[in-house]
Amino acid sequence: MNLTELAARLAKLESDHAHLERQYDELNGVAIDQGKLLSRLQKKLGQIDEAMQSQDLERVRETNQKPPHYAP
Repeated sequence: MNLTELAARLAKLESDHAHLERQYDELNGVAIDQGKLLSRLQKKLGQIDEAMQSQDLERVRETNQKPPHYAP
């Protein structure tokens, strides 16, 4: 292998490496964004779950009438 071929191979490797670094940075950004989104969705799901449980409890209280012998 002569010097010109080695220089061409090195240039290609450097180019490929730069491309992979850019892809890595992009994918890392996507993973970070998805992690933030997942955290927000989990928080929102928890809020919705609490609201649904409260509504269910209120519905049970409204439909369960007190017995006649129970006087306030």
